Amino acid sequence: MSVGSYKDKEECGALAREMGGKPQDVLPQSCIHTSASLDISRKWEKKNKIVYPPQLPGEPRRPAEIYHCRRQIKYSKDKMWYLAKLIRGMSIDQALAQLEFSDKKGAQIIKEILLEAQDMAVRDHNVEFRSNLYIAESTSGRGQGLKRIRYHGRGRCGIMEKVYCHYFVKLVEGPPPPPEAPKTAVSHAKEYIQQLRNRTIIHTL
Repeated sequence: MSVGSYKDKEECGALAREMGGKPQDVLPQSCIHTSASLDISRKWEKKNKIVYPPQLPGEPRRPAEIYHCRRQIKYSKDKMWYLAKLIRGMSIDQALAQLEFSDKKGAQIIKEILLEAQDMAVRDHNVEFRSNLYIAESTSGRGQGLKRIRYHGRGRCGIMEKVYCHYFVKLVEGPPPPPEAPKTAVSHAKEYIQQLRNRTIIHTL
């Protein structure tokens, strides 16, 4: 049913009332495209609002966790991933030092984000020492790209895409954990075999 004319809108409103709803449930809310691709998820920042149950007497203090991100950065997610992986598992001071002497554009962006997260830790999460933090998670994601026209000679044109990315970081209070030993081919094979054994085969005894 088309909703272009006034008569069609009246029919949609009557149909909505018959179904027990409102005319707004059938009629479009606006002419703006509001698909799921434009709805940027905000779940990463919401993790800062998690409330844990009270700890028992004598239980070790739960370290503070700070989630911070920056979205729609004019940079490639693949280039950002290498820098994000570089500082993963480092202390906050060591990560800032590594990014300070990097000539990459993304390094300065990540440095600004880490400084923002460091200030947030002291201001909002009751972290006593701003240097007593380490990067627990550091990753990048693909942002919403834009397509533009690239003009060529002889009246031709092409499509170019302006890429954007997101950067996500999680800081945890305390010293960084010791680095994990590099995995060998045998350890990878054992993990793979264990994953195969843990599978659930449906419709069997």
